Amino acid sequence: MAEQQVSYNEDNIRSLDWKEHIRLRPGMYIGKLGDGASSDDGIYILLKEVLDNCIDEYVMGHGKEIHIKIEENSAEIRDYGRGIPLGKVIDCVSKINTGGKYDSKAFKKSVGLNGVGTKAVNALSDYFLVKAVREGQMKVAEFKQGELLKEHPVTKTNEANGTLVSFKPDNGIFRNYRFHRDHLENQLWNYAYLNSGLKLNYNGQVIVSKNGLYDLLERKSKNEDLRYPLIHLKGEDMEVAMSHGNHYGEQYYSFVNGQNTTQGGSHLNAFKEAVVETVKKFYNANYDRTDILGSIVAAVSVRIEEPVFESQTKTKLGSVNTAPEGGQSIRTFVGNFIKEHLDNHLRKHPEIADALKKRILQSERERKEIADIKKLANQRAKKANLHNKKLRDCRLHFSDSTKKVAEDMRLATTLFITEGDSASGSITKARDVQTQAVFSLRGKPLNCYGLTKKTVYENEEFNLLQHALSIEDGMDDLRYNRVVIATDADVDGMHIRLLMLTFFLQFFPELVRGNHLYILETPLFRVRDKQQRFYCYSEAEKQAAIKKLRGKPEITRFKGLGEISPDEFSAFIGTDIRLEPVIITESTDIDDVLSYYMGKNTPERQDFIIGNLRVELNEIETEAVDAPALETADVED
Repeated sequence: MAEQQVSYNEDNIRSLDWKEHIRLRPGMYIGKLGDGASSDDGIYILLKEVLDNCIDEYVMGHGKEIHIKIEENSAEIRDYGRGIPLGKVIDCVSKINTGGKYDSKAFKKSVGLNGVGTKAVNALSDYFLVKAVREGQMKVAEFKQGELLKEHPVTKTNEANGTLVSFKPDNGIFRNYRFHRDHLENQLWNYAYLNSGLKLNYNGQVIVSKNGLYDLLERKSKNEDLRYPLIHLKGEDMEVAMSHGNHYGEQYYSFVNGQNTTQGGSHLNAFKEAVVETVKKFYNANYDRTDILGSIVAAVSVRIEEPVFESQTKTKLGSVNTAPEGGQSIRTFVGNFIKEHLDNHLRKHPEIADALKKRILQSERERKEIADIKKLANQRAKKANLHNKKLRDCRLHFSDSTKKVAEDMRLATTLFITEGDSASGSITKARDVQTQAVFSLRGKPLNCYGLTKKTVYENEEFNLLQHALSIEDGMDDLRYNRVVIATDADVDGMHIRLLMLTFFLQFFPELVRGNHLYILETPLFRVRDKQQRFYCYSEAEKQAAIKKLRGKPEITRFKGLGEISPDEFSAFIGTDIRLEPVIITESTDIDDVLSYYMGKNTPERQDFIIGNLRVELNEIETEAVDAPALETADVED
């Protein structure tokens, strides 16, 4: 058959204006879209772009307070800086590559240097308002999807100088989105920690920090049993807080010019290297790198000129120098700071030095104890032909299962952890083979609460799973951005979900803290007639669907993932996927949570379950409505 000829001429060439390009390719500007379930979803990037401008004003010495009002689907931010020059208000939010950040003297160490931020917010919002106040005068402009709706004339005002931005993200782009309070508070607290003295008024709650990263780490680790008091090191352009605990893995909070670099980068790599070298030299011992960094918890912040990030969302620093011209290398800058200040601190505080040494030696003993078991487990994983049997990988990893996927590609990947061949078969047939992988569990996992890391290597299921995720030696090589527990919505499914949560919280809490772990929500009911069908995730949604249909609807109660046909399943794991993030907040005591739900306090849990069951039954009775006679159908293929 002859190949179809595709024309290519002048008619195929298109020129897009700024807002059309942003709306057509939003991922280039704000990373992934999402519905707000993940902390790096686009709606939080929009918020960050506006807040970054406010922070830059504060850093320059203008305005000590920011007012933030956020509802479920909209946001309003008001700073008290100098305010956008009134004659350039519209240009600054609607003309690409326009802004004050190009003047490096005014914003020498700003995070927003590309002149894109607020333009992206404007283009991707269903409604966008900007108001600038300067010296008794005010300028307001309103937009819709980047298009100017109304330009208000300059008027007199008694308001204080500053800028107000109000926006409502476009639901056509961010489908079914909502701002999650946990993610918002974490984002705002980070701004406070990095800008000591700045007052953030968030929906009436005042967020402020006096001691910077010391406060951050104290808050983050208040439920952690730290081995020694927090070490706090602060210089002109670098700040560090660190300690060691008893948890598994390494835990870092890294920042560049106030930006939370969740994926780390050159500055964090330099910090790890410098800590290892400094500790070895201080104790005059050739300790293993993993023993020095094992169980570390640290916050690292640097300020450099014109940082280069690996994407527009600025989650990973790519800069190798502290300034584009004439700056020293990041490695040297960070290395010199740590070697001087950490060494001095250990010499001044011998009790801390002793505690750190004991932690290193304990890590060394534990590592050597499981060395043989680990070796055998790795051999078993290799013989199991993991990537062809237990794991149905996505194509991004097919070419070379050990090669690290490019960061922007990895952010799109998801691993579904399923129970049994039936459920994994349905998801496998319905998934996007480019970015979605499936790992099939065999039977119920082990309750690993209170057990040691040795368990991971001795238990075949756990060992194969950690190899599939490539997290044996930390999160740096994590192969999937989202790890989704996909179990049936019945008692057995809930139990398996709880056992998997225990596994990750016990041995890989950094995976959870990094906002990589989710629960897949799947519909409990299908309500349909000859014209319409609704998939319902709760009793309330089912009752609402019944009201929308006329006549005698058919109701199907889905009993398990394996009983949902692949054609239907594709709707639940595609663009409309519902994910519930597993979030660890500062108030979460992991050991207390695990001991309550997975320990031996059976009577206490029984009372908890019975009490909540009564509440649930009362809610269902309240939601019940008079409905036509219903026909209950079994699940069909």
